[in-house]
Amino acid sequence: MIHLLAFLLYVGAFSLWIHFLVKGSRGEGPTFASAIAGAAVVVHAIALGDYWVRYEELPLVGPGAALSSLAFIGGLALLATIPLREAARVGIALLPFITICLGIAMILGIEPSPLSVDFQGVGFVLHVTFAFFGYQGLALAFAAGILYLIQHHELKSKRLGRFFRFIPPLATLDLLGRVGVWAGFAMLSLALGLGWAWTTANRGSLEVGDPKVIWAVLSWFIFVAIIVARRGTGRTDYRGAMAAVIGFAVVICSYLALRLTVGGAGLFL
Repeated sequence: MIHLLAFLLYVGAFSLWIHFLVKGSRGEGPTFASAIAGAAVVVHAIALGDYWVRYEELPLVGPGAALSSLAFIGGLALLATIPLREAARVGIALLPFITICLGIAMILGIEPSPLSVDFQGVGFVLHVTFAFFGYQGLALAFAAGILYLIQHHELKSKRLGRFFRFIPPLATLDLLGRVGVWAGFAMLSLALGLGWAWTTANRGSLEVGDPKVIWAVLSWFIFVAIIVARRGTGRTDYRGAMAAVIGFAVVICSYLALRLTVGGAGLFL
């Protein structure tokens, strides 16, 4: 029931943002939509916490539970932007991803997996926490990037209509993208370091052939590619936005592919 409430709040927040976008509103209306979105993230956190307490495992193993956690990553990115006023409107790009992931999770059933999890304790919690913040940064860069591309197109075509007035300025979106990429890169690097330290200490190797390890390393290189795209000369902001959108799509699609082909075994966050 708690997950359903979070889902309905996410849908409500997205519907309000679309309504205010169509109306061209910029004042208290979008702020109210941000508040609803923030409430949705809080309720989602409570739902995942309840899962952890009830089943005594983090919601990362079963397909439904893992998808709910994946949706929560987008929610965290959304929550981080709410105090930034107009920048909070990147939520309009994040909410479809969040609602789709959470909706599929509820259809599959958010239940514990029969698989045992070897990686436990404080190190496990820190590994997961850093990974969450890492992918939160990528989700934020994706949302800022896709709105940057839309805003850039509006300016280039000289259509200064509702989208142009509603979406934050290019400079704001570029800054959000940069902060998301660099913060996410640092957090994911810490998560990988903790995970590999535990694996080496307890299993004697890095297990580089493990699908979840391959996905994590792929994600790390996606961050590197986005950072490289933002360097050099020319339209670095545009390249960075494009790289963030494509990189996020690659990470999510590869995650879903691994879930389907490996049958949900293991941890992917």
